[in-house]
Amino acid sequence: QVQLVESGGDSVQAGGSLRLSCAVFGSTYSPYCMAWFRQAPGKEREGVAAIATLGGSTYYADSVKGRFTISQNNAKNTLYLQMNSLKPEDTAMYYCAAAYKYCSDFITQRPEQFKYWGQGTQVTVSS
Repeated sequence: QVQLVESGGDSVQAGGSLRLSCAVFGSTYSPYCMAWFRQAPGKEREGVAAIATLGGSTYYADSVKGRFTISQNNAKNTLYLQMNSLKPEDTAMYYCAAAYKYCSDFITQRPEQFKYWGQGTQVTVSS
């Protein structure tokens, strides 16, 4: 059973940076696709970034391209999301997700394609 634990959320001012981490526990075989989703109050959960754990291909939502970077440290079983130039509209609960499916533009925008989820970490960006 895969368990995901996020950390790193905080309150920052616009233009600031944060790095989120997601520790992966309990997986005998690494999930094929790891992703970050976010959900703001009253909005649907949306895909932010994803990475194919074998090969390292990355996927980003248009709204975060050039500002966010997803990466992984396989030795530490940890997923990261480096967020720079943060904007108030980035305010949301951020969730780490994992799937034993191959990453693609199709699944990285569809939370129902991911079976395993963390509890979330709050990011608040003030103007």
